[in-house]
Formats: sequence, C-alpha cells, structure tokens
Amino acid sequence: MPVLPDPPPAEPGRSRRASVADAACVLSPRGALALHRVDGALLFALRAALAMALPALPLALTGRTGPAVYAMLGAFTATFGRNLPYPRRARVLAVTAVAMTACVGCGSALAAVTHPQTSGPGTAVVVVATAVVAGLAKFACGATRLGGLGAVLLLFSFAVAANGSPAPADVAPQTALAAIGAATAWVLAMPGWLVHPDRPQRLAVATALRELAALLEEADVQRAARTRHRATVGILEAYLSLGLAPPTAAEHGERRRQGGTCVLLTDLSWSLLVCSVHRSPGASTATPQLLHRQAGLLAVRRRRPPVALPELLSPSPVAAADVLCRTAGTSAAAGPVARRAAELVVGRGPAGPVSGVALVVPALRMFLGTAVAGGVAALLGLGHGYWAAITAAAVLHSVNVRTTAQRAVQRTLGTVSGLLLALGVLAGQPDPLVLVLVVVVLEFLLEYGVALNYGLAVVFVTPLALLMSELTSAVPARDLVYDRGLSSILGIAAGLACALLVVHGQAAVRVERAFAACTAAAERAEHALADGAWLPVPVVQVQLAVAVVELHEADDAAAGELWQAEIDPAVLAATEQRAYVLLDRLLHGR
Repeated sequence: MPVLPDPPPAEPGRSRRASVADAACVLSPRGALALHRVDGALLFALRAALAMALPALPLALTGRTGPAVYAMLGAFTATFGRNLPYPRRARVLAVTAVAMTACVGCGSALAAVTHPQTSGPGTAVVVVATAVVAGLAKFACGATRLGGLGAVLLLFSFAVAANGSPAPADVAPQTALAAIGAATAWVLAMPGWLVHPDRPQRLAVATALRELAALLEEADVQRAARTRHRATVGILEAYLSLGLAPPTAAEHGERRRQGGTCVLLTDLSWSLLVCSVHRSPGASTATPQLLHRQAGLLAVRRRRPPVALPELLSPSPVAAADVLCRTAGTSAAAGPVARRAAELVVGRGPAGPVSGVALVVPALRMFLGTAVAGGVAALLGLGHGYWAAITAAAVLHSVNVRTTAQRAVQRTLGTVSGLLLALGVLAGQPDPLVLVLVVVVLEFLLEYGVALNYGLAVVFVTPLALLMSELTSAVPARDLVYDRGLSSILGIAAGLACALLVVHGQAAVRVERAFAACTAAAERAEHALADGAWLPVPVVQVQLAVAVVELHEADDAAAGELWQAEIDPAVLAATEQRAYVLLDRLLHGR
C-alpha cells in the first residue's frame, strides 16, 4: 500500500495582512463580464414570465394596473428553485411563496401605518425595517444556500410594498394578490413532474459532465485545482439531485443493473474525477469531447429515458480499463450504510455546512449597506429612495469583497444600459396595459440573462423596477429615471464602503476550521484503508469529499477578503491534493 506524504506543517503564527497589492487584487473586477452556460435557462425564463403574466394581465385588462404590481411581486417566487428535483422544488417554492407573500403583506401593513411618503418619522421607520429585512433575508438565503437573486428579490418585494401609500383596507387585498402570484408560480413549476420527471436530474448530470470535461481539458496546473473543485461540486450536486451517495468498490453490480443512465454517468464522472489527480493536465483529448456530447444529449428534452453514448461507457477512453465495474456503489436505498452516506450529501449539500458565525458578517454588511443607502437617500429627499437600499443590497449579495467589487462593476454598466432602455420605452408614452406587457417581457429577459451574467440581468431589472414604479405612481418618467440613476450611484457606493469597512475575520476562521476538518477526514480515510475504520468506507469517502470541497470554498472566500487566512496557501494546496489521492484509493480499495 503506498504511503502518502504528510502535507507541510501550517504556520499559525504567520499573519497575512492586506497590502496595497492584495487590495488591488481583491478589488479587481476581472471576470465580472464573463458569460456562463446554464442548461434549461430558456424554459425557466418562459415559466417565470408566464407566472407574472397570468395573474397580472387580467387586472391590467380591467384597468387595475396598480394592484397588478403586487401580483407580480408574488410571482417572483418563480425565480427560485432553478433545476431542483421536483420533490425538493415543491418544498422550496412553497416556503419561498410564503416568504414572498409575507414580505409584501408586512411591507404593505407598515406603509399603511407609517405613511412613509408624507411623514419624516414614517420614512425613518421604513428605512430601518428595510435594512432589517435585508439582513435577515441575506442570512436565511445563505443558510439555505438559495442562489440567484435570492435575498434581493425578497427585499425588493418588501421595499416596493413598504414605500407605497395604501389605506388600511388595502393591506389584505394586496397581500392576497401577492399570494395569488406566488401560488401561480408554484403551480407552473410543477407540471414538468408529470411530463419529464427526471429532467432536473438530467440537467445536474449534464452540468457535472461539462465541468469534468473542462477539468480534463485544462492544461494549466494552477487552474486545474480550481477546475477540479468545480467538477467536484458539480458531481456532488448530481448525486444530491439523484438522492445517492458517491460510489465505492462494493456491490457495484446492483447499481449498474438498477441505477439507470444518469446514475451510471455520474458514477463514471466520479471515477474520472478522482483518477484525474494522477493524470497530466490536458493529457486527454477524446474523453472531454465525448463528455460534452453526452451532456448535450442529456440536456435535450425527451420523454424517453436518456441514452448513454456507447463509446463513452467503453473502456478505451478511460485510463482504468474497468472503470464502471469498479466505480459503481450502493444506492441510497440499499442499506443503512449507504443511506448514511447519502444523508451527508443531501443534508449538508456539496459544499458542507456553513457555521452561523460565518453568515453573520455578510448579513451585517447587507444590513448596514441598505441602512446607510436608504438613510442618505431619505436625507437627500430622493424620490423612490428605497432604490438606493436595493442597489446596495444587490452589490452586497455576494461572497466577499472581491465579488462585491465585481457586482459593483456589473451594477454600474447594467444600470446605465437599463436606464437607456427604460427611456426608450417611456419615450413612446405607452398606456398601462402596454407597460404591464413590457414588464412581463423584461421578466423573461431578466431570468434568462441572470443565468448568463449578473450584469446582463441588471440591464433588464433596471427598467423592470422603474416601470413597475411607473404603474403605481404618477411621477413623470424623467424624474423616475433621474431618481433611479442617483439612487444606483448612492447604493453602489454604500455597498462598496460597507464591504471594505466591515472586516470579515470569520472568513479566515472558516478556513482554519475547514483545514482541520479536511485533515481529520483524511486521517479517517487512511485509517479506513488500513482496515481499522470505525466508520464504513462509504461514509468516510463522502466525509472526505465534502471536507475537501468546503476547504476550497472557504479558502476562495477568504482570498477575496482584505484580511486573509494565516495558513500557507502551499499547505492548503497540499492538503487538497492529498484528499483527492485518498479519494482515489478509497474508490479502488487500495
């Protein structure tokens, strides 16, 4: 049995304070305009637009365009649950629908009591309440790992309702309309369960195959580590979608006979992933092409079961001759050991658990950013000052200072383009019904664009928010555009300032804890390989996979902060490499 060298010792006493060069690197907007590919984005965008149109258009046709806005706010529920398996999607969207309706209801009730449009104290109360909702939404979305626009949409729904001028009798109807919009979104998200019940799983496996292909194509050693991390996350996400644990060498025949194409392809991906640690970067040429072809087949909408490419499952393009026979493991229903391993993936998610302390600082940044932006906007007397708070929240809806800087660039460029688009729409002086139709189209473009790049989404969310305000107010279009532009500048500045001034020391602590957890998981893996394990091999394997993903994500998050971890990057890289070597040995039982 080969003996693994221990990684070099850490240097806990070494402080890595931020220098000017570190700050320049952290604040670099590099990558802000990169486009991404997401399977199923077109259908998802169509569903979101339809969820907004169905409850809003009947109201608009009867001349009630103001109330239609509240139905549209509830319909934002459709933006959540992208590509989740249908049982989990039903639960997530149900909770989100309640949260979205509650945001609209609480905001409307607060506006009816405080009258923020007419009273100074009422405006202050709404500013503070908006900041509190922003912080809570950021914390909740971080704890539940809801991606996308997440907390920003919850905040937007609350802020629009809280800055209106409803009478007390209007609160219940507005809340009911939001509930109708949310329920419509939930209903439209479920029919695929009857037509293509395994489509979310197919898309998850297709994503894993593409990430693995990118790893096998990567020729740069330094970039290979980041690419391997993305492939690991993608494959664990695929297992999470399938409700299975990653494979082991035991009981391979059962899963191969009963697992189906998606299971076989995910198992193959796992084998290629852990074996890639021994391969030279960029050495493979045929296998990545086959993986891309297979991903394309999975992404196509077909009623029949997906088919695997025979040449992909053949041993010729794979380094190990018996890859499938040696990689398949037990299904999640095969026994208590497999169930326990699967629960680690399903319960913790592919990135492992995130402590509550690590979620507090981003939520605090969100709270302070929205409070400062909203407060300054109120002091300056800006109309629709809550736009500044929402802009600050959008900038701070990020992982660290680096991604906040990227969001600031995306928000700036997107807002300028979006305002020009809004001016073009409003120049024609469309009637309210046409505005509602334009908002529905913008919602489609928003949901499609956010999958490609956040900056592209801002191009469409800017006129969307502006036109929704046009439907609920009598403010001239020129004033709306002016307010939006100033509020965006204020919100971006406040967001960047809070990201820089609120030091995220817990990011470094998270790295140290992840390093300790990964080291402990590696020791358990070595113990299991020595036939002295107190935990079954499937559980040890999953624990190590989750730990190495968490280590990389924790280090990446901390690297984007001005104050970084004290552990030498070479130590972290060696620990990560050691984990993948152990995963390869656990897979093949050697």
